[in-house]
Amino acid sequence: MSIKNEILEFAENNRKFTVADFLNAGENKVSRQYVSRLVSELVREKKLSKAGSTRQSIYSLPKNIKAFGNLIEIKIKNSSVQEHKVLELIQSRAPFIFQLKDNVRSIFDYAFSEMLNNAIEHSKSKYIEIEVSKKNHLLVFEVRDFGIGVFRNVKNQRKLESELEAAEDLLKGKTTTAPKAHSGEGIFFTSKIADQFMLESFGYTLVVNEEINDIFFGQSDTKIRGTRVIFKIELSSTKHLIDIFQKFQTDKESYGFDKTEIQIKLYTTGTIHISRSQAKRVLAGLEKFKTIILDFDKVPMIGQAFADEIFRVFYNRHPEIKIIPINMNEAVAFMIGRVEK
Repeated sequence: MSIKNEILEFAENNRKFTVADFLNAGENKVSRQYVSRLVSELVREKKLSKAGSTRQSIYSLPKNIKAFGNLIEIKIKNSSVQEHKVLELIQSRAPFIFQLKDNVRSIFDYAFSEMLNNAIEHSKSKYIEIEVSKKNHLLVFEVRDFGIGVFRNVKNQRKLESELEAAEDLLKGKTTTAPKAHSGEGIFFTSKIADQFMLESFGYTLVVNEEINDIFFGQSDTKIRGTRVIFKIELSSTKHLIDIFQKFQTDKESYGFDKTEIQIKLYTTGTIHISRSQAKRVLAGLEKFKTIILDFDKVPMIGQAFADEIFRVFYNRHPEIKIIPINMNEAVAFMIGRVEK
């Protein structure tokens, strides 16, 4: 029997083991270095799963992956951190990542890297805490920093009036506090690809629930310092990253992010009839896009000034931009029809 087969047989009889365990149990006079190389090959061939690093690495057959547990927690110092290195560390400690469907694995890699990068480069936090887990039918990750806070940062850098306005800008896409280094697409696409996405910072919470196509922003009871991101996706999800990217491209051949979707209900707080100034808030920064989808779901009525500002004033100023209203009730459609073009 080859040494590789002996390793697999040992794995069959031991739910989890180390290289030292195998060497101590065997009669073959082989070196640790040689066994480590064979075990690494078996991991690459996906015949074994791995958790940990260096000599403390633990191995098992993929079918026994529960032996490692379905939760990992990491705390890192925010100094010269590289996202791909952290991702590799997570993969070594949470081998259930390797059991994900390819599309879910790609989504996790993208979303986690984007959110970690935000914490690294924008939070000014000394430490970052990370949690990745598989909970029943969900893959969940959390990135937590102790810095200046996402809503406060955007509000201050863009000279906005409130945390709500900061959340509104983040959901438009192409909003960043460091335009020379970042495109501002990370939170936008991460919130769209998640089944559930949450940002929590200094008493404010933004929840994007794609499962019920709804968005919530408001004050929360827990006033955490810094920012906490929570991302959830079904293990059985059929979503693909490419589909989300293409959904927000006017021209599929251009590869550009030039289409955005705005939930108008975020701009209706405190009143049903939306004013011209609120319409201007909706439109702020949208001149960067070629197509703007305005979703009027759960908006019972809009004011004439609001409709006029978007569908006449803004359109006449930017006739090259296509504005598409969706999910309108009769009252909203009537008001838009009165002023359109």
